[in-house]
Amino acid sequence: MSKAVYITRFSTFFPNDPVENDDMEQYIGFVNNKSSTAKRLVLNKNGINRRYYAFDKSGNVTHTNVEMAANAVKGLTDDNFGLDQIDLLSCGTSSPDQLIPSHGQMVHGLLKGCRQTEVVSFAGTCCTGMQALKYAYLSVLSGNTKNAVSVASERLSAWMNHKYFEKESELLNQLSAKPILAFEKEFLRWMLSDGAAAVLVQDTPAAEGFSFRIDWIELTSYANEMETCMYAGGEKDKEGNLVGWTHFSETEWLEKSLFAIKQDTRILDKYIVPLGTRFIREIIAKRNFNPREVDWFLPHLSSMYFEEKIKADIRETLYDMQDEKWFINLSEIGNVASASAFCMLEELARSGKIKKGEKILLMVPESARFTYAYALITVC
Repeated sequence: MSKAVYITRFSTFFPNDPVENDDMEQYIGFVNNKSSTAKRLVLNKNGINRRYYAFDKSGNVTHTNVEMAANAVKGLTDDNFGLDQIDLLSCGTSSPDQLIPSHGQMVHGLLKGCRQTEVVSFAGTCCTGMQALKYAYLSVLSGNTKNAVSVASERLSAWMNHKYFEKESELLNQLSAKPILAFEKEFLRWMLSDGAAAVLVQDTPAAEGFSFRIDWIELTSYANEMETCMYAGGEKDKEGNLVGWTHFSETEWLEKSLFAIKQDTRILDKYIVPLGTRFIREIIAKRNFNPREVDWFLPHLSSMYFEEKIKADIRETLYDMQDEKWFINLSEIGNVASASAFCMLEELARSGKIKKGEKILLMVPESARFTYAYALITVC
């Protein structure tokens, strides 16, 4: 078994130019032919200044999810590492272009020059990128492969067109008094972003520059305890059970906005942060891990609304992690869901701020049915 596994290369791909807050509706459209009042309220809370869309102002799609993922993978290659050397392609997304074939197979099919190889796909939401990374890590750690490419990608803009929101009320009074209520559909519409990020995982460190040794990756699901929180392709019944789209008529698909992304705000605000803290406490006990040794904390935040909540919970249950240890790029790239953790790590890697021996803690919460991922990485 290999003694160590390293991330040796990073690559990101964002479509087109970044879209500023004031220009968003020029791309995703106006609901009922007027600007959304909820937009201002939600943007004020989520802290996002710009994001990326894989379509133009006329609604023409410029990049598919698969194309963005393939571009990110290609960005890992050069004269010393080519597509024909990939031993494993591990993909994660929450917004595949199609149901069948799998997203990973479609990415593989677009990588001309890539050889016949093992391909895996992970479906879900924000944790799929970390799931793809863990599969790659374990494959290299076990000696099954010498390298693996993990890529996470999203075309979430496909869900945000104004036509999907025409029948939705904005709940303006509630939004002003308690902004968490904005997280039904309007919240998602003003924060989601398109893009892709890939990493190369190898059994030896890079010949030059920094490498990032993966010390461990931990994931868990609280679906055994928690009901569904974020969902698409279904509707909750009176008991809170999620009923899938196949149980509804075609007419109801549109009437009920079954294929719009929704969040159950009754449980999101109450549980998303405490369950994440509960899991890191379990990891500390399992791994004999001292969080005070962390030099950089990279939390995937869906919105800056949660930053102070996480800080307060960590402060109350663990210790007071200094602000200078936090590294977040949500405001500049938006919420890229499964790709967000890779994007943060890539930006930190090229920031000039890191030093050998420093430890990086990644945190990715997934509200769909409360899945969490943490990873500890050492700069080498």
